[in-house]
Amino acid sequence: MPSHARPSRFRLSTAIFDLLDPIPFGFFVAALIFDIVYAYSPDVLWGKGAAWLISIGLLFAIIPRLINLAHVWFIRSRPAAYVEKIDFWLNLIAIAAAIVNAFVHTRDAYAVIPQGIWLSAFTVVLLSVGKVVLATQKAGFKEFRHE
Repeated sequence: MPSHARPSRFRLSTAIFDLLDPIPFGFFVAALIFDIVYAYSPDVLWGKGAAWLISIGLLFAIIPRLINLAHVWFIRSRPAAYVEKIDFWLNLIAIAAAIVNAFVHTRDAYAVIPQGIWLSAFTVVLLSVGKVVLATQKAGFKEFRHE
């Protein structure tokens, strides 16, 4: 089976990106779970835990997004695919929503509940859609043809 991957001079940055890119998604999903549990629990620990998870997820989102910024917009060795640009913008909007969510989580007690859950869910949905868009490009729908 021939490989359709393009050789890249930027193997180290691609490896770092591939290593660090899934980490923020895990933190944001955990924050969504903590927010949902906090909505049904009187324990403030869940809300504070969600705030920490969002903050750590944002810290881990910085390096992959900077690498993605360089690969998609500044490196001219290969033109960026349209789906890579869509993924970049979806991730950028998700990070902006997570930043707003971090500010929402600085509120006291149950003032976090309605907006915190919606912003956490919005962040997770945007990141998920970005991953699905990239997966459809990588699959190329060639596996689904009958030959």
